[in-house]
Amino acid sequence: MTDEQLSAKQGSENAPPANAAGNPAPPRKPLGARWTYIILGVTLAFVLMPFLLWRATWFGQPLSNPQLAHALVDTQSPRDIQHGLSAVADRIIRQDPTVKQFYPQVVALASNPRPAIRTMVAWVMGQDNTSAAFHSALLRLLNDPDLMVQRNAALGLVRFHDAAGHAVIVSMLKASVIDSPAAGRLQARLKPGQTVNPNTLIAVVDAPGGKREVRSEVPGTIDRWLAPSGTNVSAGQPIASIFPADDVVWEALRAVYLIGTPADLAAIAPYARGARDLPQQIAEQARLTMQEIRARASAPAASTAPR
Repeated sequence: MTDEQLSAKQGSENAPPANAAGNPAPPRKPLGARWTYIILGVTLAFVLMPFLLWRATWFGQPLSNPQLAHALVDTQSPRDIQHGLSAVADRIIRQDPTVKQFYPQVVALASNPRPAIRTMVAWVMGQDNTSAAFHSALLRLLNDPDLMVQRNAALGLVRFHDAAGHAVIVSMLKASVIDSPAAGRLQARLKPGQTVNPNTLIAVVDAPGGKREVRSEVPGTIDRWLAPSGTNVSAGQPIASIFPADDVVWEALRAVYLIGTPADLAAIAPYARGARDLPQQIAEQARLTMQEIRARASAPAASTAPR
């Protein structure tokens, strides 16, 4: 290839691509400043929004005493109250003596109209088993209309060596039965084996006065439908059972280890056998719990379960 031919070839390779008519394609215009700012803004939003969402839902940010006092009386923002309660629990765990000044506000929140707040209050009060005010409030919450509040109160009382919530804790090992809120035609929304959380919609009842929602009170999985979907049910009729979630079973077994009686062994035995392919640690905890209850029952009368 001659020098002229080589130069021509290199020139053609460096030339802009031609269009269908054989003419060189026009060079691309650079993005204008407006579009550059738009692209940068969208990119920043994709990075910033997850951070802002995380920060808004994160309770790890420390609160000063004035901030904590304000959070615990905030009637407009339930999340601020929960942030404050989380901060109280952190201080209790750190054994910060200044946290006791906020105990009256925590006890007052046990009467908050929001079940989620009362549930968290019961958990926080269980962190300090030296407070007589917390102990009394937890005993009252055992009669709360919300089942999750009752459960946290019962677990909290165990830390006080108080078995007043024994029946509630043992019930956590059993399937929960959901009753129909009204008479009408049942329309199931979920299938057996599907996961539910508190307030998950599981069915609707077509009642004469309108549709009535059926929601789960507890976390777990749909065990089975006690009434087939599409059939007529009466008010108060059991329509579904919810098998407890793994973490619920775990906490209940740990509590029954301390306050359980021989009458509880039947409720524990299925877990010791590894029923429903539950995690191995649950089966092991169930076996340890049964051993402890039997040992306690065979011990001298002076060695009684904590009250």
